[in-house]
Amino acid sequence: MLHVALVEPEIPPNTGNIARLCAATFTDLHIVGATGFRMDDRTLKRAGLDYWNEVRLHRHLDIERLYAALPGARFLYLTTKSSTPYTDWEFRDGDCLVFGRETRGLPEELLRANRERCLTIPMPNENVRSLNLANSVGIVLYEALRQLKSAA
Repeated sequence: MLHVALVEPEIPPNTGNIARLCAATFTDLHIVGATGFRMDDRTLKRAGLDYWNEVRLHRHLDIERLYAALPGARFLYLTTKSSTPYTDWEFRDGDCLVFGRETRGLPEELLRANRERCLTIPMPNENVRSLNLANSVGIVLYEALRQLKSAA
């Protein structure tokens, strides 16, 4: 089982699409901190379609409570500020993929404290700052699932 954690997500349709992705892959979704929207937002619900009853959703006040809820997990931090491609990483069952806000990413101090577990999605065009959050989660989650299936 894998986990996806969104730290203070800001855009309801992204979170809704990620929730649908998590439902489709039996991946627990963790929302950490305050969101930039209400969890009953219409656009959030619409993006998740009618799959919300399939989402294993967990809320955490802060990152420390996420850590406490998943004591055996290995936390991997996705950021544009890393040189380690996600494809170079060996994912394990129980890993938690941590993604930051759409506009700012993960806090710099969190990245500094976990540099050895920071991963990036390579983007050949240096004029593009980042990818859409929902797309990023899909890219990395499916690579982790592919690796775990190959290892089984």
